[in-house]
Amino acid sequence: MVGSIAAIGAGLAVLGVGLGIGRIGDSAMEAIARQPEASGKIQTAMLIAAAFIEGVGLFGIVAAILGNNPK
Repeated sequence: MVGSIAAIGAGLAVLGVGLGIGRIGDSAMEAIARQPEASGKIQTAMLIAAAFIEGVGLFGIVAAILGNNPK
């Protein structure tokens, strides 16, 4: 039972990360299409935001697995 709760928590973290990075990519592509001259700045901001989202997602996965580990 404990392992399944950890799996649900980790799965929710992964879904959140996927949705977040997808939205960032969508918004960045739309912004680059509107202002191609700012593509370098947009890509840099997109990569930094994606890295932060992945870091938070990894923290969520680790917390889900460690938080449901009985001692």
